[in-house]
Amino acid sequence: MQHSAPNAPRILAVEDDPALAFHLQAHLRGCGYDVTASADGNEGLRLAEEEDFDLILMDILLSGSNGLDVLQRLRERRRVPVILMSALGAEQDRIAGFSKGADDYLPKPFSLGELSVRIEAILRRVAYERCEQPPLQQDTLIFDEDRSDVCHGGQWAQLTSTEYRLLETFSRHGEEVLSKAFLYQHVLHRGYAQHDRSLDMHVSNVRRKLKSIAYTSTRLESVWGKGYVLTGREY
Repeated sequence: MQHSAPNAPRILAVEDDPALAFHLQAHLRGCGYDVTASADGNEGLRLAEEEDFDLILMDILLSGSNGLDVLQRLRERRRVPVILMSALGAEQDRIAGFSKGADDYLPKPFSLGELSVRIEAILRRVAYERCEQPPLQQDTLIFDEDRSDVCHGGQWAQLTSTEYRLLETFSRHGEEVLSKAFLYQHVLHRGYAQHDRSLDMHVSNVRRKLKSIAYTSTRLESVWGKGYVLTGREY
């Protein structure tokens, strides 16, 4: 069996299908990752809270606890990137996954090659973001790169890593209308499709979380036919 390097990225794979779990673990270890496997949602949540992982793969239909419920509870404490895996590939299921804080969604069946590419993209993005200069602060909204979160009045917004990346992008383009195509490419790292509502869901989550910490100096506004803008003006 190939062993991972001492500083290999740590991945937690939460999957209750024994055959798929075996292939996932073998493939990812063969790619050099340090892999921990769990077949139970509750155990997966405990591991994710107690240990430091660079990325979590999680099935939605789990024994013990539903993957979406696990993700929601995990997001209350950790910002670790999460890729959901599920045979539920309908749009409403993908939206539900993103609304709970997923960074990516991989419908079954999928190839192990595609999984590897998705994992590499997320880990590369996280490493890049950590090396960037601190983003622009908007008034009293404080950006924390290490936590992938923003703080206002001593309260953290509890953003997911994708939501943080979205808000950071807007902060760098204050008062500039950003198109959906641009945001899909630079934030979600995929092309824009007309019926894909993932971006809208992320924007809605950011709005709700900024409101929850009473931040009102700037707002994410929709600009009909153009996209979104972070602004202090009325649109």
